[in-house]
Amino acid sequence: MKRTVIFILTIGVMSLIELHGQNNKTFHILKTFHITSAGGWDYLAVGPGNNRLYISHGTQVNVLDKTTGDSIGVIGNTTGVHGIAFDKANSKGYTSNGRLNNVTVFDLGTNAMITQIATGENPDAILYELFTKTIITCNGRSKDLTVIDPAQNKVIATIAVGGKPETAVSNGTGKLYVNVEDKNEIVVVDLKTFAVEAHWPIAPGEEPTGLAFDKTTNRLFAGCGNKFLIAINAATGKVVGSFPIGDGCDGVGFDGATKNIFTSNGEGTMSVFHEKSADKIEAVATVTTKRGARTIIVDEQTHLVYLPTADFEAQSSPPQGRPKMIPGTFQVLVIGQ
Repeated sequence: MKRTVIFILTIGVMSLIELHGQNNKTFHILKTFHITSAGGWDYLAVGPGNNRLYISHGTQVNVLDKTTGDSIGVIGNTTGVHGIAFDKANSKGYTSNGRLNNVTVFDLGTNAMITQIATGENPDAILYELFTKTIITCNGRSKDLTVIDPAQNKVIATIAVGGKPETAVSNGTGKLYVNVEDKNEIVVVDLKTFAVEAHWPIAPGEEPTGLAFDKTTNRLFAGCGNKFLIAINAATGKVVGSFPIGDGCDGVGFDGATKNIFTSNGEGTMSVFHEKSADKIEAVATVTTKRGARTIIVDEQTHLVYLPTADFEAQSSPPQGRPKMIPGTFQVLVIGQ
């Protein structure tokens, strides 16, 4: 009897190991979209039901067909662009232009610029916030948030957060959570009053960058510069888990249907985790991407993951500064199963 039990347990463990190995092989690069124009990059975004992928790229935003990678258009005059957000109800898009200290408003149908709106200094991440129906930018240099009414294209609030805001996510019911990179914390904003109500330390995480939210389990996932993914209870601020990831993470993606969490690591990997329950997260895979692929967006319709990067010149040994991008090699990696 004991031998039988041991044999069954052994087979079970071997099966789990085999299954885990198979999971490690499932995520891989399916396609590469090449964009030959010059410039650096930051965030990218999947359009609201229009089959478009929007990629920040130097002084412009490149608009691609998200399935084929074919160019659909360009949104210009967005110098230092970081992110893209959408107000689907008003058929408008918004870009955060870091070097211009403003937001460009464009028509979702034609990509034509409508106007520009002044923000705080160096607007970085940007989002459409559902509860207030506003556009919000995270302004790194002025250490505040700019809240814009998209119906009027007018700033209605500025919220100081006490440090450099990197990324923000909303729970959709009146709370905004902001990664404050230089304070190693998440700031909670009450969107009914536009006031900060809490500062949550996220140790052992440091320099939080990417941030994602699961509204079902009420959990936040912060990707950190010291190579940790931190899971936080969004009701209490308590850190409920920390998980090793690759170096150079600047983005976190979450797929609500599959419960998979992704971190884009600039070293050239993507860490994949699965949220089994509110307080149980397991590592699934470490996927080889390409160096420089540090930001990410998950298309929850197709479950594909997009990461922008480029090819780089070979570095001397020891390395001297950042590697130089090879002109004309900008690209978007499409990863799936």
